[in-house]
Amino acid sequence: MATLTIRGLDDETHGRLRVRAAEHGRSMEAEVRAILHDLLAARPAHGLGSRIRARFAGLGGLELDLPARSEPPRAAVFDP
Repeated sequence: MATLTIRGLDDETHGRLRVRAAEHGRSMEAEVRAILHDLLAARPAHGLGSRIRARFAGLGGLELDLPARSEPPRAAVFDP
């Protein structure tokens, strides 16, 4: 299990968290775990590229006719 320390939490947020935890019958630590779990579970498990593609899919696909490669791909070389 990992440990997370949150510093610099303002008094208003701390108080709202304490009230929310009490409303759910949990400790503040358990409430934070539940909030993080719910928030992160709601996010899609896809990568950034997949999310960008899905976001702009409604604009109509743009198919590009790319020329064939004349040589195989190679790693970039950066000279100083």
